[in-house]
Amino acid sequence: MSDDDLADFDRTEFTHDGKTRTVFRKGSGPAVIVIAEMPGITPKVAAFARQVAELGCTAVLPHLFGVPGRDPNASKLAGVKALATSMVPACISKEFTTWATGRTSPVVGWLRALARAEYTRCGGPGVGAVGMCFTGGYALAMATDEILLAPVLSQPSMPIALTAAQKNSIDISPADLEIVKGRCARGLKVLGLRFDSDTMVPAQRFDFLREQLGDGFIAVELSGSDANPDAMMSAHSVLTEHLIDKPGTPTRAALDQVLELFRSRLLVG
Repeated sequence: MSDDDLADFDRTEFTHDGKTRTVFRKGSGPAVIVIAEMPGITPKVAAFARQVAELGCTAVLPHLFGVPGRDPNASKLAGVKALATSMVPACISKEFTTWATGRTSPVVGWLRALARAEYTRCGGPGVGAVGMCFTGGYALAMATDEILLAPVLSQPSMPIALTAAQKNSIDISPADLEIVKGRCARGLKVLGLRFDSDTMVPAQRFDFLREQLGDGFIAVELSGSDANPDAMMSAHSVLTEHLIDKPGTPTRAALDQVLELFRSRLLVG
């Protein structure tokens, strides 16, 4: 794919707690916060957002890192540069937690405020959120707010899974996790996606989520062989880089399950 100029998205700014960021928005109806993976709002992240908008929701993409619309797959060198220019600043920023277990990244407070603002703007019964890879756990931490009705964790990769403790955890504080557990006991459903061969999202992480959230956690675990073989890295990004967007494929079925969660929880009444 070539770079995406995102010309069909509206661009605004949102400020909370002294931090201002650009926000891309498309569609109408209840809001879904689409939190991009590394290296940022790529053409395939934008393509996913367009599918959310086509569903009848407002896709809301906060710009957290990287260059919006840039295609990291133009070449291997372009991919390496894109990751380096987004990953390094994010890893050293105090807003993002990458190594520590049992911590909610500070940026989640900004994302919760954005979700609240979009709920006021867009209406509906609540909002949805999908985090991907580096931001995968953010959708879980945002679910401490009762307005978040449809959280999706696509290949949640933090904390970096090197030790047993890191593998058996996700980037959310114990206090926030207790709130989400209580919501799951009352009917909240949290959808998680991963490829079974993905070492960045170890099986232990989903086991931890099953243990903590019980029936509130719905795990979608695909075979690594289901991933798009044309992608530049091994099976990882279920909804974007490794999606085979054809009816009947496992990755398309996973995408449809995500869209159905948004439809059933947000497009009601």
